[in-house]
Amino acid sequence: MVKVIVADSKLNCEHLLGHYLDESHFDAVITEDTDCYMETLFGSPSIGDEKRIAFKFRKNWFTQEEQDQAYIGLREAAVETQNRGMAAGPRGESLATESRQGRDWVTDYELEVLDYLLTDNGRLIDDVSIESIRAKYAGGKSKPDETRGRVWMRSHVTKRYPEYHGWFDKWIDEIRHSPKEQQILEATLVAEKWVSATNYAKSVFSGVAGWYDRYPRIPFGRATSYTRDNFDKFKMSFPFLQSLDRGFRELIPSRWGNQKAAADKLDPRFLVPETVFTTLTVNKTFQTAAHRDAGDLDEGLSNLLVVGSGEYTGGYLIFPEYRMAVDVRPGDLLLVNNHEIIHGNTPIVLNHDKAERISLVVYFREPMLTLGSYEYEQTREHYVTFRRENKEHKDYRPLWNGVSPGMWDDKEWYDFLEEKMGRETVQKYHPKAYEVPTTLEDLF
Repeated sequence: MVKVIVADSKLNCEHLLGHYLDESHFDAVITEDTDCYMETLFGSPSIGDEKRIAFKFRKNWFTQEEQDQAYIGLREAAVETQNRGMAAGPRGESLATESRQGRDWVTDYELEVLDYLLTDNGRLIDDVSIESIRAKYAGGKSKPDETRGRVWMRSHVTKRYPEYHGWFDKWIDEIRHSPKEQQILEATLVAEKWVSATNYAKSVFSGVAGWYDRYPRIPFGRATSYTRDNFDKFKMSFPFLQSLDRGFRELIPSRWGNQKAAADKLDPRFLVPETVFTTLTVNKTFQTAAHRDAGDLDEGLSNLLVVGSGEYTGGYLIFPEYRMAVDVRPGDLLLVNNHEIIHGNTPIVLNHDKAERISLVVYFREPMLTLGSYEYEQTREHYVTFRRENKEHKDYRPLWNGVSPGMWDDKEWYDFLEEKMGRETVQKYHPKAYEVPTTLEDLF
């Protein structure tokens, strides 16, 4: 027997975003097979309307063998990181006091300023300036970069700025009106001498398996590092993920169909075989703060699953807008509207020192639809590597990752792509590459 719930109303819980949730944020805990629908709209019934699904929960969906194999195949994907945004919980004003190691993370804001100062390309873009970069990050300058994990070498900085707090903006103000050559020298000094060359781990245990779309600093589709380096182990999770796909298809067929239509547009080598999923987030004993998920297919649906021994208490997934929580235990299936409904979990209490709670979110990343073929994305990666390692390249500078504005509309890329994959591939993905200017205006 499946219990059916239709919410009477939805509370405004925007103020809870980024904050931890606890027992005060729910009135009931779901522990049995349940279909829950969001509140009705305009008097229309919600029951049976897949667009109004809040969650569907099924106890003991997965076999023990599927769970055991998924646990072995995925648990090591959860590594120490600080790249979980709002889900990681409230942040202090100083990253230095927030981190257990007392490190000062180089932020997106600081990296973008350094990159602007180190390259002439940035100066050729009319709407980019130090003022525009400052405005872009106003109120959020302490946000850590999502891809690097670099830190400032405080001992080097304080030789020039004994009062460490706010030194970066002081440095900018000192050099911003200097000649271009002097700015480049100053920025080179800071990039090469004051930024540690080491990439440091961060502060919660979470990671990504499967495949990922392009990112500004990583502009090519690719397997995640865990998947690339541990594929034989990763594929042990496939029977579990295929069972999840079957549950999704049986319980919410319309949403599954939407996701299957998206998956059919993608090179199948970017998908977990025989599923509609591209990507997995793997968390280890991680209490997430209130948040909404982002990046999953809007017309599909997400999920939350737990694998492992279950030697813990707590970890209820709370939906504060509906005053409900679900006790997801190993083997259970929870399909949930994660990108529309605010959610977070209660504290996790481990029964002994070696216990852990491995939770999974498996989804189709909507930005994956922008990718080309697997071979095309690999060629983009090879091109970035070629540029980054070429110290004679016109755009080369310290800390350069091989990426420059406009690089994918440049003859250098077209020639590289044609050499690797042929003229037909260039015409397929860049139809304007071989167009001949027909007017004087086109030439300029």
